[in-house]
Amino acid sequence: MSGSKCKSSGDVADTKEHQTIMMETKVKIVERVERGKKIVDIACFYNMNHSTIGTILKNKDKIMEHVKSAVPIMLTIILMKCTKVMEEMEKLLSVWMQDQHQHRVLLSLMLIQEKAKSLYEDLKNKHSEESEGASFNASHGWFHWFKARANLHNVKVSGEAVSADMVAAQEFPKILREIIDEGTYLPKKVFNVDETGLYWKRMPDQSYISKEEKFLSGYKAAKDRLNLLFCGNSSGDIKLKPLLVNHSENPRALENIAKGSLPVIWKSNPKVWVTQVIFQDWFFHHFILEVEKYCLEKNVPFKILLLLNNALGHPPFMDDFHPNIKVVHQPPNTTSLIQPMDQGVIATFKKYHLHHTFPQAVKASDESGTTLSQFWKDYNIYKAIKTLTSLGARLRLSP
Repeated sequence: MSGSKCKSSGDVADTKEHQTIMMETKVKIVERVERGKKIVDIACFYNMNHSTIGTILKNKDKIMEHVKSAVPIMLTIILMKCTKVMEEMEKLLSVWMQDQHQHRVLLSLMLIQEKAKSLYEDLKNKHSEESEGASFNASHGWFHWFKARANLHNVKVSGEAVSADMVAAQEFPKILREIIDEGTYLPKKVFNVDETGLYWKRMPDQSYISKEEKFLSGYKAAKDRLNLLFCGNSSGDIKLKPLLVNHSENPRALENIAKGSLPVIWKSNPKVWVTQVIFQDWFFHHFILEVEKYCLEKNVPFKILLLLNNALGHPPFMDDFHPNIKVVHQPPNTTSLIQPMDQGVIATFKKYHLHHTFPQAVKASDESGTTLSQFWKDYNIYKAIKTLTSLGARLRLSP
């Protein structure tokens, strides 16, 4: 504030009571809040009451809609560039939080804030020209509005003890580095595995398509869930065929299709989990064969390091499974902080899946008159598999 003190609320009321606030000022106030600036600082900067700022934020959607339709195109472009990184970050953060919920990880506010800042910095570097000079501190005010924008009203966040083991998460990278240096593992020889659940027929909660689902008698498309296991190496030049776990071994959509011809490794489990039996089968019959073949093609010794988290489906004593593969387990309660696949890869994959599926449902509803119920009946697990693998081919699924 350049060393100046903010006026008292009474002074602000006296000086600003009858002053009309320009639309440009309202837009700037909304942008400042979304970048994480504190409301008290914004009120001080613009010499306004806190209640005035609150009213502006309450009407944020109307303000931004007015801007889109009324402001010059150049200002619209500027606004889009300023918010692009923030919007992208919040989409990835929302997916990440949902994924942590599926893994039954209790999230603290501090953990969410750190994740948000990490994602923001990564995206800011990718869009350096468009976000130059922008800053984001993930304040409590930002989180309040983020929850509203992302429809996370029922999210339980611990404001006290951090559920994730921050100390272990900070110490483990040093331990892992020592293991890598001692074993002289090149990045192409360091592999990471992670699983994630995917509701392959779920639409965004705020869309009219999602709302239509609630009125369809006996309709439970949004509950169709599968589990995916992704594996890749640190150098990013190999991604193994995804392992897919479905609740049914022989769904009707695959009646005349040989499972061995699918672009995924098909497994079934009534609870759609990767069990230790499924994981060991994947390890011996797929991972070892694929990685050994990869080493031969690259003309490098078959000596691999596999990094795993402490999921229940991962056998605890895997270091004796194969003499050429060293298995390292991350410390408990650190997945959300340091699991490589969990630092944006899986969230990006889910975002791509949504962006690919959602337009299909919209087009079917708007253009051909197909009902949502009929669209989902036609969109079977075989079509979902083809969608997943086409996205995986474009996405760099590596730690």
